Amino acid sequence: MKKNRFRSPAVREPADKRWSNCLRVDDLILISGMTARGQDGETLLGENAYDQAKVVFQKIKDLVEAAGGAMDDIVKMTIFVTDMRDNSEVWKARQEFFSGDFPACSLVEVSALAKPEILLEIEAIAVAGCSKD
Repeated sequence: MKKNRFRSPAVREPADKRWSNCLRVDDLILISGMTARGQDGETLLGENAYDQAKVVFQKIKDLVEAAGGAMDDIVKMTIFVTDMRDNSEVWKARQEFFSGDFPACSLVEVSALAKPEILLEIEAIAVAGCSKD
C-alpha cells in the first residue's frame, strides 16, 4: 500500500505539519473536514447553511477529483452542524452534487466549530472507481 497526498488549487492547504486535506491509500480517498472558508483562510463564503454547504461540497468534489475519484465514489460522509435545524438546507445542497446511491452519512450537531460564523463542516471517505459499472 502507498499513501499519497492530493491537492487542488481550488482548496486552501493547511499550514505545514498540521493535517492533510486529502489522502489516497490505494483506492481509498480520505478527505478532512471542510468548511466554507475562502482561500485566505479567514473569509467565510456563504451566509447561511445552504450556501456554506454548496461551498463545502464543491471543495470535496475538487479534492476527490484531484485524487482520481468522483463524487459518486464517496461512500461515507460525516456532517457536523451547529444547529440541527439546518439539516434540510444541507440535504438540499447535497442533492446538487450526487446522483445514484447517496453515501452513508451521519449528521451530528456540535456546540461550536472553529469560528462562530461557520455553520457546518463535512468530512468524506471515497473508494475511487466504485461508482463505475
